[in-house]
Amino acid sequence: MTKNLAQGAINNPALGPGLQGKTGTEFLQIILPNMIGLSFVIGVVIFLFVIIVGAIQWIISGGDKAAIESAKGKITNAVVGIVILFSLFAVFIFIENFFGISILSLDLGALEIK
Repeated sequence: MTKNLAQGAINNPALGPGLQGKTGTEFLQIILPNMIGLSFVIGVVIFLFVIIVGAIQWIISGGDKAAIESAKGKITNAVVGIVILFSLFAVFIFIENFFGISILSLDLGALEIK
C-alpha cells in the first residue's frame, strides 16, 4: 500500500506537498511546532507595532498630559506583553529540559487513537 493510500492518511488538496498524505500523528508533529513558532513571531510583530504606535503617540502629544499617559499605557502594555511571551518561551524550554520532551519539535512517537 502506498503512503498516500495508507489508512488514516490526510489527503486534502488544500494542504501543501509537505503535509499531503501524512497520517494524523505525522501531521500533528509537523503542524503544532510550526504553529507555536508562528505564534511567537506574530506576538513579537504585534509588540513592535504597539511600541511604535505608543512612541509616535508620545512624540505627537505636544505636552498634553492625557495623551502622554495614554502613550505610556500603550508602551507599558507592550512591554508586559513581550515579557509574558518570553516567559512562556522560557516555560517551554524548562518543560523540554525537565521532562526530556521537545515541545518546539514535537515527537508523538507511536500515538494511536482508536
